[in-house]
Amino acid sequence: MGGLFHKLRHPRRCYVVCTIPRSGSNLLTDGLRVTRKAGMPKQFFLPKSEGRYGAELGLDPNADYPRYVHAIVNTKTTRNEVFGFKLMSWYLDDFLARLRDTRAFGDAATDDLNMLRNAFPRLRFVHIVRRHKLRQALSTARALQTGLWKVQEGKTALREPQFDAQLIEQSLREAERQENIWYTFFQRIGITPFRVEYEELCRDYGGTIRGVLDFLKISLPRDAQIGPPETIRQADEISRVWEDRFLVERPSVYSHGLT
Repeated sequence: MGGLFHKLRHPRRCYVVCTIPRSGSNLLTDGLRVTRKAGMPKQFFLPKSEGRYGAELGLDPNADYPRYVHAIVNTKTTRNEVFGFKLMSWYLDDFLARLRDTRAFGDAATDDLNMLRNAFPRLRFVHIVRRHKLRQALSTARALQTGLWKVQEGKTALREPQFDAQLIEQSLREAERQENIWYTFFQRIGITPFRVEYEELCRDYGGTIRGVLDFLKISLPRDAQIGPPETIRQADEISRVWEDRFLVERPSVYSHGLT
């Protein structure tokens, strides 16, 4: 009976962090995860990661995707029945198509929002963005060269980064394309996500995490502390030098609406 009352008091609720590379999503999800009240938000539906998570659960996502989705939602929650996950825009359409093709969460007439909420009860949307697009592109270019997408203690670069104006410009254009996928998606399903800005997250880490928790209607103990982030910011002297050099070499790119 106690288990039943627990379920009644803590109905399952879900949220998704919508992002593109180098927007600060690791910084955000690390902070949410350490509260132990906001699920364990990771990329459970990134195609290359599903095999690993499926193996943990003793099932094959390719053989029974609805079962995989249910198992992830049921096991990757915190004690207050909150489940969170992260999605990149570059595989959003494939993820939606895969959910629809199973016919477990709706049929051809079911719109995307209802299908998602059938799979993830009471789903809410958090969108993290980065205002300074050039610095985002610089970060992407460095990560592509070094192989370091999440900078942490003990992780080392595969190779030293070299300034590459063409790669930076490509990263700017690709970020714009991927961000537009999210804006188009939100407009299509008719929702306004909770917006988190990377720059504000860096300036006020604890306050921003608490703001997301408030949006999700998750309460923390009054004396709870949100510690320093696990992820280390990549920005350093190299980033500053690259930014100045790019502005000198490609000023027209920066003035044509790609920032």
